[in-house]
Amino acid sequence: MNNEQIMTALGQFIPAHWARDPVSAGFVRGVTLTDEVLVIKLVLPFVDYQLEKSMSQIDSQLCEISGAKSVHWKISHDVATLAPAGESNSVAGVRNIIAVSSGKGGVGKSTTSVNLALALARLGARVGILDADVYGPSIPMMLGVTKEKPASDDGKTMAPINAHGIVANSIGFLVKEGDATIWRGPMASKALAQILRETRWGDLDYLIVDLPPGTGDIQLTMAQDVPTTAAVVVTTPQNVALADAVKGISMFRKVNIPVVGVIENMSYHQCTQCGHQEALFGEGGGLRASQEHQVPLIGQLPLDASIGRQMDSGTPTLVAEPEGDLSQLYLTMAARIASGVYFSGNAVPTRLYTRAV
Repeated sequence: MNNEQIMTALGQFIPAHWARDPVSAGFVRGVTLTDEVLVIKLVLPFVDYQLEKSMSQIDSQLCEISGAKSVHWKISHDVATLAPAGESNSVAGVRNIIAVSSGKGGVGKSTTSVNLALALARLGARVGILDADVYGPSIPMMLGVTKEKPASDDGKTMAPINAHGIVANSIGFLVKEGDATIWRGPMASKALAQILRETRWGDLDYLIVDLPPGTGDIQLTMAQDVPTTAAVVVTTPQNVALADAVKGISMFRKVNIPVVGVIENMSYHQCTQCGHQEALFGEGGGLRASQEHQVPLIGQLPLDASIGRQMDSGTPTLVAEPEGDLSQLYLTMAARIASGVYFSGNAVPTRLYTRAV
């Protein structure tokens, strides 16, 4: 059996959205040949349904290389936890907290946060989303649950709102629609901490925190008082947005929160009639920021009117068009984030289950 050829074949087959070379990263945990059956053990930090559907495509190649008559795949899913149980600043039941940030407003951060949360859920994770933008909460509208109110049966904690297979909480659920939240920084930070810790999230693999734009009090609260696993920075290709995004990367590094990637939103506009692509806000900005600051470019999203319409109607892209091209982009980015979080250095594997494919 030629192990080197088998590893090469696996490395070429496993999707690029794993973000790292699958062999050197340790995703391939064992290859054995027993009674003419080639057994391949993989460990994934997320559930990759596309991979599992296409495994049979490589079986004949692996049999030819190894001399086996059949291939038996064993997949384990390692979902990382944030910290050992009992840490005073941990959030009960939540394994990973991922902050989604932007240097300035209007870059599509909240839209991206919601669709990434839904994409992670579709990849098999248990996911929640916290709307930390206390001055401009938009998650309730984007999830189509503006009339909902978190219930409290003990007067001390509250249950999050269920929407499209994830759970959510937001200051938007707790104030009257149209009311302005006129709070100084410390009060806003205290409100965020209360919502985070007084919500009964249940068992979550990921809690996505949609931060307000900038690098102010809310971000500092997340860094100092909340055990944040990793951060994602959303930007547009414009130089102004990129300059602010770079400040966000710098902020997270100063407080020792790994930035697992940059997402470039509104990268280009694609004509619905002819398919022509045009970079309305410049091009290559996200890639430059990624290269200069050594942060992975997780993905580039187009400027597409359907995304806005779907969010306004409370049916995000992953719900409205689950098999569409845009949904596939979000799923790929979610997988890259899951992989990046798994190898961020902040995570410890704790939830492991195995099945044969």
